[in-house]
Amino acid sequence: MIQPVAVIGAGPYGLSTAAHLRARGIPVRVFGEPMVSWRSHMPEGMILKSVPSASNIDAPQRGHDLVDYCDAAGIDRLVTDEDLITAETFVAYGDWFQQKLVPDLERVRVVSVDRRGPAGFELKLDSGEQFTARAVVVATGLSGLEHLPREFSMAVPEGPSPTGPLSHSAQHHDLSRFSGKELIVVGAGQSALETAALAAEAGASVKVVARSAAGQSRVRFGAPPWDQPKFRPATPFGNAWSLYALTYYPHQYRQLPPAARHYLVKRVLGPLGAWWLKERFEGKVAVRDVASVQQVTVTDGTPAVQVRTHGGRREELTADHVIAATGYRVDLAAMPFLGDGLRTRLAVSRGTPRLGPGYVSSIPGLYFTGMLGGSSYGPVMRFVCGTEFASPRLARHLAAAHG
Repeated sequence: MIQPVAVIGAGPYGLSTAAHLRARGIPVRVFGEPMVSWRSHMPEGMILKSVPSASNIDAPQRGHDLVDYCDAAGIDRLVTDEDLITAETFVAYGDWFQQKLVPDLERVRVVSVDRRGPAGFELKLDSGEQFTARAVVVATGLSGLEHLPREFSMAVPEGPSPTGPLSHSAQHHDLSRFSGKELIVVGAGQSALETAALAAEAGASVKVVARSAAGQSRVRFGAPPWDQPKFRPATPFGNAWSLYALTYYPHQYRQLPPAARHYLVKRVLGPLGAWWLKERFEGKVAVRDVASVQQVTVTDGTPAVQVRTHGGRREELTADHVIAATGYRVDLAAMPFLGDGLRTRLAVSRGTPRLGPGYVSSIPGLYFTGMLGGSSYGPVMRFVCGTEFASPRLARHLAAAHG
């Protein structure tokens, strides 16, 4: 009996990878709840920052793009850069993609993965089942990678909580709980700005606290499609030569020195609100630009954010609740299902797996894709459109090495 390939994760990257492997006739077992991060860890009413052309989950055959789902569901096609995609629509698209191309998805959790000599990998499921896989693809997306800076985590040793004084933006789906409350959102990216706007629309009094250079505002919004530069190449993220290179040449990105790769994956496509959010944000949300966030404290259940102003003063900002929209950070320590034997053998770079051609790690047969591959293949791996590059190449490499 041919041992299957195990795909851990059922978001866009896991589903896309599984579809490509299945198309090659490779037995695959896929584990996880479909689209769980999008379904449960994004705020209700959220709109995707990406345009429709950058929101397709890559499939090995035609007929499974976002417009195809729109046709099947009988809803208006989403085709132009001015069309907005709600998270609800995108989740429904992911569910449709899964039902069409990965119908045998197993909604169980992988408890552990360990190397089993030349035979492959030993996996244990929370159902109690154990089996051997010839290869493993880790496509767990954002799950467990929420980043809470030290100045925040010290205030809540028990961890952030949506019902406590301090939370992470990924912990919120229903922001109506803050109606009539004072809320501080720390951050300047799309997650922070959209969370703030949605909370304000739900009846909260919201203030965004953002670190910035003196005399500048960190809160910025992208240019609408009709104002993009006309003589630069188009990409899903805007018109620019640098964006074109990072979007369409991730393989060459892998050849850059480690310091350059880590810098670019962190800085390129950095904090910037979507063009359509500006009208919903300005005049509804207060903004406080500061030199730095020094500390977060909690006294009698009330959180306070200690900041240093551009004038060098230390001030305290209080609210009923603080949301840290401080992003995500890839860290293998946040993947407890990987056995100690695997983690200690993996070649890493600043806590992230160092990947070779085809998204394979330093352990033959163990692959990482999606955001987990960002430090090797670039910032495009943080977006759905990265499946177009990653999934066929990963499937081709795996088929050649373990087919």
